[in-house]
Order: sequence, then C-alpha cells, then structure tokens
Amino acid sequence: MSRIFTLLSIFLLSGGFLFAQTTFSGILDSTVSMNAGAGDAPDFSYGIEEFANLRVQSRIGGKATFFGAVNLMAAAGDYAKNAAELADATNAAAPSGMNSTAFIYGQNYIAAIELERLYLRLQGEHLDFNGGLMRLPFGYGQVWGPSDFLNPKNPLRPDARPRGLLAASFSWYPTDTFKLLGFYCSPRDAIEVDGSGSLFGITLDKHWEKISFQVLYALETPTDEFKFGLHRMGLSLKADLKAGIVMDMLYTFNPPQTPLETGGDYYLSGLCFSLGVDYSFYNGKLIALAEYLFSGDSYNLTVFSAEADRPIVQDNNNYFYTSLTWRYSELTNIGIACVFGLDDNAITPAITYNRDLFQGASLTVTAQFPHGNGEMGKIHPDSNMGTYFLCTARVRLRF
Repeated sequence: MSRIFTLLSIFLLSGGFLFAQTTFSGILDSTVSMNAGAGDAPDFSYGIEEFANLRVQSRIGGKATFFGAVNLMAAAGDYAKNAAELADATNAAAPSGMNSTAFIYGQNYIAAIELERLYLRLQGEHLDFNGGLMRLPFGYGQVWGPSDFLNPKNPLRPDARPRGLLAASFSWYPTDTFKLLGFYCSPRDAIEVDGSGSLFGITLDKHWEKISFQVLYALETPTDEFKFGLHRMGLSLKADLKAGIVMDMLYTFNPPQTPLETGGDYYLSGLCFSLGVDYSFYNGKLIALAEYLFSGDSYNLTVFSAEADRPIVQDNNNYFYTSLTWRYSELTNIGIACVFGLDDNAITPAITYNRDLFQGASLTVTAQFPHGNGEMGKIHPDSNMGTYFLCTARVRLRF
C-alpha cells in the first residue's frame, strides 16, 4: 500500500509540470513533545515528528483548476506509538481482507504517505463544480462548529488539517452575496457497492454588510444500522458588530425503526448547539474569545466522518472554551486558553507562545495541564492512561 501511495504522490507532484500555469506550495513541521504520564502511562515520554504537506495547483485553460496534496510523515516515540495504535484500530474496523498498513517501519522511526486532496474545479460565470477527494466545510463556528459535521473540530488541536472525502458539489452564485450549493459524498463504508449510506445535501448562504447566515440540510441514505436514514438540519449565523458573535447548530433526526405503538427500539435524535463571542481590546492587541457547546446524547453516534484525534463528544453534554491572545509585537503572540467539560468538571488549560522567526518560518510552543478525571482531564474515563503535563514545540516552514 505504501508503494502505491508513493507512486501516486510522485505522479501528483511531477504531473503538474505538464500544465503551463502550475504552482507548488506547502508546509514543513518539525515537532518535539514531552509528556508526564498519569495513571498507567509512563512517568515520562517523548515524541519526534517530521510532517510535510505538499500541494500542487494547476490552471487548465481559463475554466478548470486541478488541486492535489499529499502528507509525508516520519515519527518516533509518542507520535509513532499513537500512529501505530490508530492504524491497528483502523484495521480492526476495516472489512475482512481490506486491512493493511500505510507505515514503513525503519530502525528508529516509522514513516507514511497519505493522499490528502485530489480534485478538479470547473468555474463558470455563475456556476462552479468541484469533484474528487476534497473538503466540504459548513458553518461559521470558530471552536466547535456543530454544523461542520463532515470535519469535526478539535479545540485541543486547532491546527489539525481536516481530512478530505470523496465528494462532488455544484455552487450557484446568482449574486455576489448569495450562494446555493448542492453536494454528494460517497458512503462512509468505502466498499459499499449499492450506495447505502451515501450523503446528499444542500446549503444556502446569504451575506449582508454585518451579518451572514447559512442553512443546511443533509440526508444520509438508509443502512442496516439506520433503516430509514439520517436527516441533518443546520443553521449558522455570524454577526460582525462591536463584538463578533457566532451561533452554530445541527439537529440530527433518526426516524423510528418501528412504529411507536409497538414499543420497538429507537435511536435518539439530538441537537448540537454552540454560541460564541470574540472581542478585541487595545486596538486589536488583546483578543478575547469564548464559546459554549451543548452536545445532545446522540451526536457522537451521528458524526459522518470523525477525525481520529478529536474529542469524543459523549461524556459531557455541556462544554465551554475560553481564550485570551496578546499580540505582544508584530512577530510574537502569547495565548492562554482553557477547555472545560462542564458535566464531569474536567478541564485542560493551555499556554501557547508563537514567534515569527523570519519570513516563512515560525516557532510555536504549547503547554497543556489537564486537571481532573474526565473527558478533558488528565485521565479519560475510557482509559487508564493519561497525562499530567504535555509540552510541544514546533518549527513551521511555509514555502
């Protein structure tokens, strides 16, 4: 499998030279981490990771654009252990005969190549088409983003790049401030040949000078698990007043499996709702952000494409995030943030230092101090291992 990804990546990067208008860009992250373990975890552990995201974009004539991206990774220590455990979990969930590993095991590291984006965009005067391995973002949520169910956010890892899905979309722009989008995503089970579990949806965006809103409807077609399919309805609002205000919600409805009078088995339908506000002081030098999330009991059952490292929204119904960012200079930011699980009283405070070293290069140091036993605490209820303290330092190069 890794050889296939390697050949595909070489083709993806070199094939761009066939087109006259081709641009290449990317990032290179060099990261080290130190962890003080809690519970049955080692008292001390470390991690080293080299990660690159390489992107190519090629204009084809005046109407089409090709996009591609691959991720390259080499890791040791905690990063290698977590990646290997994730691969084992993925293989365990894969259909029989389909499990494999994309990792190359070296003497002191593991390495992997992942295809991240591969899609085509056709642009007209009022109508656009996108199709391939791509991202479909929804809503305006800054921290949680319930309506962005295809790409769940992780407030503990805000820089994580959302995974792509095989999808297609049509966008219609009757005016500069109005957009109507229809989309399709392939089933979550990639080898499903009858199309059950496919996703169809539509969004409508409208923008005014100070206010924007988006409405969403999506249907996931029936499967053995959800015999009548899943219906999702979302609403997202953004207001740029003296303070920035964002409201984002998603309601998931799962029709009953059997008529009510039979007393049969039912899946819960649920609401996920967030409300956030941000405000700047001292001419933008100090930025305060707060966002609340209510997560219904069934939300964790109905996420279409879960990010592996996102918080599993199941132990709390109420969450709160708050942060302060101080722009110390044009080159330096210092931030303090805290994520609260309000039902189990577990929290994760974090301090972040960001420094632009020179053009195209930055240093980010983050320290997290989980407290309490709970979803956001030092030991998750579903595990006997956790952390008292985690510090990561990353140098990022952009090219």
